Amino acid sequence: MPSLLALPTAFLVGLALSGAGAGASAAIGVAVVALNFGAHGLSLAWASTVSIPAVHAVALIGPIVRIGLIVALMFALDALGWFSPLAFGLAVVPGTLLLLVYEAWLTMRGIGSTLQIPADPAATRAAEALSAREA
Repeated sequence: MPSLLALPTAFLVGLALSGAGAGASAAIGVAVVALNFGAHGLSLAWASTVSIPAVHAVALIGPIVRIGLIVALMFALDALGWFSPLAFGLAVVPGTLLLLVYEAWLTMRGIGSTLQIPADPAATRAAEALSAREA
């Protein structure tokens, strides 16, 4: 998993550029990016067990909620004397962009191409009722 390499790298870069507080802040930023990615996948997986509209809602509203949580976390951590919002932000923003590029690369390589989404149960019942009525 790329985040396992990115976490110590972010810490070492932050440490070298601005000290231990910046290193820890950058490492927290990378961890937040990885957790955000995991939360996105888990929330979509859960929504897929509910309905297609639930998937749409999670896909549209989820990023807003997660970005809000990241900003709230940054403000909460800013109360700590050692925390560096700059290092945190400089880890979160490029980390998110790199993660999106990595996800696109995996998609282009075919990951998920065998994914089969089951039909919505209501649509299946409606199709069966229609064919029974036509027969």
